[in-house]
Amino acid sequence: MKSLFEVSAYKEVLNRLDQLTEDSQRKWGKMSVGQMVWHCQVPLEVAVKNKPNSGKNGNPLVRWFFKKSLYNDKPWRKGLPTSPIAKATEEKDFQTEMTNLKSLVHACYETRERKEWQPHPLFGHLTHDQWGMMEYKHLDHHLRQFGV
Repeated sequence: MKSLFEVSAYKEVLNRLDQLTEDSQRKWGKMSVGQMVWHCQVPLEVAVKNKPNSGKNGNPLVRWFFKKSLYNDKPWRKGLPTSPIAKATEEKDFQTEMTNLKSLVHACYETRERKEWQPHPLFGHLTHDQWGMMEYKHLDHHLRQFGV
């Protein structure tokens, strides 16, 4: 499984992001390209900020059901539910959101040497390797959604 902490995957993601345009069309789902670029920032911010959470590490059923799918080689199926905090409810400016997303991809890559990770607010404890794989897999899923 690729990881956003690997230089080759990091460069691949940036290259694929550069292939997106304001006119890119989704192959599935409901988000516009601007909304998708905004949506992809949410999990990256969680990793980069590495803040302690409320002590509640999400729903145990969600954690049990989805956690292993975050960092294995099997692609996510189309149409998975979106967390309410990451659901784009209004249109987003593509250029602004793309600048923000690239900055967060870079900031996440820069955490590749981090040793201490706070539990994920939904999925609980993740290893360093699992964080990198999860971040790559989420980006890959949505880049495939838009054909890049």
